Amino acid sequence: MSLQTWQEALISAQQAGTLYNTYTTAKTVLPVQSLVTFPANYFYIGRALRITIIGALSNVATSAGTITLQHMMGAVVAFTTGALTFSTTAHTTLPFWMETLLTCRAIGSSTSANFMGQSWIASQCLNISGADTTTSHTILLGPNTAPAVGTGWDSTAAQTLDFWAGFSNSQSGNGIQIQQYIVEALN
Repeated sequence: MSLQTWQEALISAQQAGTLYNTYTTAKTVLPVQSLVTFPANYFYIGRALRITIIGALSNVATSAGTITLQHMMGAVVAFTTGALTFSTTAHTTLPFWMETLLTCRAIGSSTSANFMGQSWIASQCLNISGADTTTSHTILLGPNTAPAVGTGWDSTAAQTLDFWAGFSNSQSGNGIQIQQYIVEALN
């Protein structure tokens, strides 16, 4: 039976983001025009978002470390990929493609609301372990743990959806730049 709903693109990047590098603590990597604010009580149990992010990653060969990607609701990490391992082969601004599905599992005030989230990311800069090949891209799933809901947030107040990235090693050769960003409401 149909729910009589429709899909809608809520926001899309209007410009390329800044190339961020040389930091560790996660921070926003989106251009300000790409932020979308949801009004209070926008979410209901079962409401789903699809977030597509396309950009560039860079990594150093020695002590490249990891990158952690997070979807934020205000100041709360509503979803995280966990630490994704960089390749031990150096790369400069190679493409990545990430898609995340967030489904609202609970609503309410304070920290009652939450999402169930899963994502995949493809990039030659990321690897399960070791050096990459020059002819293929690795596809990683995030998080690499048993599925679980993310940190709770307040759905009774307006919330801004943001995308943050953090590196385990502060290196000028480890970087991220967002080129395309689309948030779609699926129902």
